[in-house]
Amino acid sequence: MSAISPTVAVPPFRGRIGDDPRSGYYAAPHRYRLHLSPACPRCLQIAVTHSLLGLGDVLPVTRLPAVPDTPDGGHRALRRLYEASAHLHPGPALAPVLHDNWTGTVVSTHAPDIVRDLALRFGGRGPCLLPRDTDEAFAAVERLCEQGVDATAQRAGLYGGDRAERDLALATLLRALDVLELRLASRDHVLGDELTLADVRVWVTLVQLDTVHRHHLDASAVHRITEHPRLWAYARRLTAHPAFGPHLDLDGIARRHHAHCRGTEAAGAAVPIMDWQAYVRRRTPGPTPEAAPEPTRRTG
Repeated sequence: MSAISPTVAVPPFRGRIGDDPRSGYYAAPHRYRLHLSPACPRCLQIAVTHSLLGLGDVLPVTRLPAVPDTPDGGHRALRRLYEASAHLHPGPALAPVLHDNWTGTVVSTHAPDIVRDLALRFGGRGPCLLPRDTDEAFAAVERLCEQGVDATAQRAGLYGGDRAERDLALATLLRALDVLELRLASRDHVLGDELTLADVRVWVTLVQLDTVHRHHLDASAVHRITEHPRLWAYARRLTAHPAFGPHLDLDGIARRHHAHCRGTEAAGAAVPIMDWQAYVRRRTPGPTPEAAPEPTRRTG
């Protein structure tokens, strides 16, 4: 079995930020802090959204190591936050985390809720990333990315599995990419002419497809994936955007993948789809988030 990434349990914290001060959690400058590891796709989605909204001055970010540093796959730096929120929390202390400085508790560890709340509750000064009447369309794009690309890419790369099942998964993956290619035939972005949360989700999905899932596919499958010129030109364009590319930790993604991967590398590993770093270099990163120290590595 090709376990490309660790199994993630249902998030234990699903608080939401409301727009009414009388609710438990409401948007206020400097009240919250994000704890993110951009090598994690869920965290990368939040980090890009945070930058697009220009929230660096009102909602600080602590950057976590690329590879979780506890035996259960969690982050040591997050353990005290989890335990302050749920006494003797039994599971791993996973990122992302949206933490409330006022109450000392974790609000949410659920990335889809966090990105929506950033856009809806903190996005008043920035671009409208979730326009009115697009929530359903955004949810459809999320499903397409999660079920049509992420999940099928993993099944298509399973080593030693049933060949017919792998072929079916690859066909499903290619159909999902066809849908995205068709969407971009008549518009600049996935939901229209303006950049939205849907574009952030698709970009993170394409990053994972090339930097993680590709390593478990054969060369023929990777070549078929590249046969979506509009989609990959769109990925290059977004990577050159100052809110996207600077968050791309290619070395961290590789280390995280190798730390968790249980599968066998296939011929597709030698066929990179895109030179991501070439487009990142064209931009100067914005303010660097406060970083948590990398764990000390033992030798010998």
